[in-house]
Amino acid sequence: MALSQKLAQFNKQQEKLQASLAKINQSRPAPAPQPKVTVSRKAPAREASQNSVPFSQRFSFTNDTEKLTQIATIRRAPVGAQIKRVLDLLLETRQSLLPEEINESCFVDVSANKELLESLKSNVKVSFDGQRFAYKSKHDIKCKQELLVLIRKVPEGIPMGDLKDSYPGVISDVQELKASGDIWLLMNSDSQEDIAYPNDPRIKIKVDEDLKQLIRSIEMPREFIDVERELTKAGMKPATNTARREALKGALRTQQTQKKTKKRRETKRTKYTNAHLPELFQMNLG
Repeated sequence: MALSQKLAQFNKQQEKLQASLAKINQSRPAPAPQPKVTVSRKAPAREASQNSVPFSQRFSFTNDTEKLTQIATIRRAPVGAQIKRVLDLLLETRQSLLPEEINESCFVDVSANKELLESLKSNVKVSFDGQRFAYKSKHDIKCKQELLVLIRKVPEGIPMGDLKDSYPGVISDVQELKASGDIWLLMNSDSQEDIAYPNDPRIKIKVDEDLKQLIRSIEMPREFIDVERELTKAGMKPATNTARREALKGALRTQQTQKKTKKRRETKRTKYTNAHLPELFQMNLG
């Protein structure tokens, strides 16, 4: 409210000044014609354009109270929130920006906040060359071909979380590589995150239809615990243990049921009297 009141007062003062100048100009007599003087040098075009514009219109003052309030709110925010705004800007633009350019784009004054400046310099997602800030992804790749080369170098797989901010369009490139058979995209059962694995082009072979039908005719176990049992018979250690997990779930359900059905213990209250001290009553009666 204080800021809007000051702006309103300023606008009123400007209107009064303009009205006063108009009255003064009207009261002055018309100037006498002056002899034409030839000047050897030409006045700059910028000066001529400025003289043609009234003085009151040469400077523009913002009256956008909402914008000023937003800027003040951003600069009073915690350092972590301001870093988030800068990271979002660098990720979106993919450009190396000066502190002044960052301030103009997202209203975060990096130069005026020493803690913010040092935090950005040491941030793993920020590259700083001494003057400009830029977004730094975990893997320095710029196109689909570089993406494929990177995935083939890591046979144990790369999580999509480490790839999604590499460059714009990386997600669609991953899907295209999956569709073309160059990579496998499988979900990790623990983290519930897709992992990109390389598909070795040397193992692309043609399989006879008879062999395909034979493999498809083999009945697979329907329950996951049966799959683990078959893997154990084949000498392989399953990555999961369904039996143990189900046992833990059953024990937990049993404990919860017992807590709900547990009856409240009945407490026996004993009534204390002074019947064993009859002499006290006799003394009181006497």
